[in-house]
Amino acid sequence: MESRIEIVNTVKIKHQPDLYKIVDALNRTLKEDDLMFGLALDPDDQETAVFTIYRT
Repeated sequence: MESRIEIVNTVKIKHQPDLYKIVDALNRTLKEDDLMFGLALDPDDQETAVFTIYRT
């Protein structure tokens, strides 16, 4: 069985220290709905976070 991950949306926002808590809550709450959320720092701007929504 092949696992497919599709990017639904990506947005860049100002980095805040507690953003990971929102991503964690979304992942725990919506995993049964085949959604997954990611958060990373923009490699070109460490003050910007990249929030991504995936469909699994």
